[in-house]
Amino acid sequence: MQFIDEVTVEVRAGDGGDGCVAFRRERYRPRGGPSGGDGGDGGDVVLEAAENVRTLLQLSLAPRLEAPRGQHGQGNDRFGRNAEPLVVRVPVGTVATDLATGQILADLRSPGARVVLARGGRGGRGNMSFATPGNRSPHKAEPGAPGEERRVRLELKVLADVGLLGFPNTGKSTLIRAVSRARPKVAPYPFTTLTPHVGVVTLGPERTFVVADIPGLIPGAARGAGLGFRFLRHVERTAVLLHLVTLDPAPGRKPLADYDALNAELRAYSAALAAKPQLAVLTKLDLPDVRAARPRLERSFARRGVELLAVSAATGEGVSDLLLRVEALVRRTRAARPADYGDDVPGNNDSPPSAE
Repeated sequence: MQFIDEVTVEVRAGDGGDGCVAFRRERYRPRGGPSGGDGGDGGDVVLEAAENVRTLLQLSLAPRLEAPRGQHGQGNDRFGRNAEPLVVRVPVGTVATDLATGQILADLRSPGARVVLARGGRGGRGNMSFATPGNRSPHKAEPGAPGEERRVRLELKVLADVGLLGFPNTGKSTLIRAVSRARPKVAPYPFTTLTPHVGVVTLGPERTFVVADIPGLIPGAARGAGLGFRFLRHVERTAVLLHLVTLDPAPGRKPLADYDALNAELRAYSAALAAKPQLAVLTKLDLPDVRAARPRLERSFARRGVELLAVSAATGEGVSDLLLRVEALVRRTRAARPADYGDDVPGNNDSPPSAE
């Protein structure tokens, strides 16, 4: 399935049904009076976060969301039926923004979270509703009110505790395969991973955290180079960044230089993102040249005040210790900054808020 993480949609709620002008004309009711019923309310357009939806592909193919209108009122005291809401299922982590105002309408961070993007119009009143002792035969009714209409940008931001960063081919996909059930593609060429992959790491009962394998970044990613501009948003909500480095035969590629280059991209994209806690990890320790270079690399990182951990996802060396370190850091970070996920945002409560 093609991965689409941003789309613009036209949203239109249903119009209310028109009220009806009618009078009873039964043979045995000479003073029957008005019998025109009210119109039904138009349908709302509702977003709902669903765990089994992974992409915004369907919305990119059909970018107009239009709810049905309410039924018109009828004679014989018959009210029009209210229209059903149009419920659109999107991935967990979807953010909806009104393009006209820039207001965030919804931030759907939990499965089942809902938000009303556009409210349906109220049904118009029929002439039954206008009858008074002084006007027993009203000849007027109201038209249904129009439904709300707006243009909305939907943007998917993967929810994870840990984001894996690194140049292409630093072993991100191999590591997430080794520690979870995620199965991203692994191959010896750049940009093997074209979509974020999410895996759950389980260390014991109630000891889990979520890891996201973010596609490889390169210098200039914050300005759109490579794949980074599309996917930097997916690390915005992580608690911890796991920065992977390794030896690379490409000219000018050195682990410390790679580390500095990608941190510069994080700062260029978002100061808050660059300030997240990081762990630097030397990967592919099973390769002889990487193992031989490890002491030298640890010293060079130490001079920057950065501890360099080392693992081999292929053999499992150092992986258990790394996961324990990551779990402890995630727990401390979430405790210190619980608002990173936050419950005080539209779409994170049980009763859907208005999109107004």
